[in-house]
Amino acid sequence: MKGEAVNEIYSRSFGTGPRPVLAVHCSLAHSGAWRALGAEMEQEARLLAYDMLSHGRSPDWDGQGNFQTLNVEAGLALLERREKPVDLLGHSFGATVALRIAKARPDLVRSLVLIEPVLFAVTRQEAPEEQAALDGLEAPFGEYYAAGDLENATRFFNRIWGPGKPKWPDLPDHTRAAMLRAMRVIPESYATLYLDEIGILQPGALDAVDMPCLLVSGGDSQPVMPLINEGLARRLPDAKCLTVEGAGHMLPITHPVETAEILRGFWRDF
Repeated sequence: MKGEAVNEIYSRSFGTGPRPVLAVHCSLAHSGAWRALGAEMEQEARLLAYDMLSHGRSPDWDGQGNFQTLNVEAGLALLERREKPVDLLGHSFGATVALRIAKARPDLVRSLVLIEPVLFAVTRQEAPEEQAALDGLEAPFGEYYAAGDLENATRFFNRIWGPGKPKWPDLPDHTRAAMLRAMRVIPESYATLYLDEIGILQPGALDAVDMPCLLVSGGDSQPVMPLINEGLARRLPDAKCLTVEGAGHMLPITHPVETAEILRGFWRDF
């Protein structure tokens, strides 16, 4: 994948500032999700974002190999082409990818920001009641998907994790089609996100991720999200958590001004 990633994985840049940033978007989105944040920091950062497989302009995942791992390799291929260490930024599933990129090449990552990382294995282990409540809330998604009703599965998933507006019927046709295209990767990533099949939570697994790390959650997001952040922060050598009140899971998109302010504050000292 590393050799193919540069040629096949689509990427684009936002901003012309001196600070190099590599950003990984959430599931069902694409690299353009960072556009508003890039505009807020246009003179401060040059934000390189790429489309994960089955998203945006990147090719479809063929179902072979681990989906998260393949996107980690794509990010590493881009990272290794940069002239100096970058500030690494990830949102939701993209945050789990960013975490593994930082683990693989800590020498190339100056700082790490994880926004609402969906590593539910943390709360399965440490907050099982809260995770069980979320599992119950999401149960209709699994039922729709198992029945082959991809549209209602995607619509329900977007209701739980999306920004709230616009509603599914009000989304442009091409946006709904893009979400439907990407939906397969959600259930296919269950073992990675819920069962920790990669072993990211094993003792000492994150010791190498020793750069400054910031874990951000939205105050109006699902209750497990700050618990996941806290669990990861305990495993990271230099990490702190922050909550954006009034924001939900999609806070980099819905609250780009606040996100930019958070990044400025975090990056100020390095």
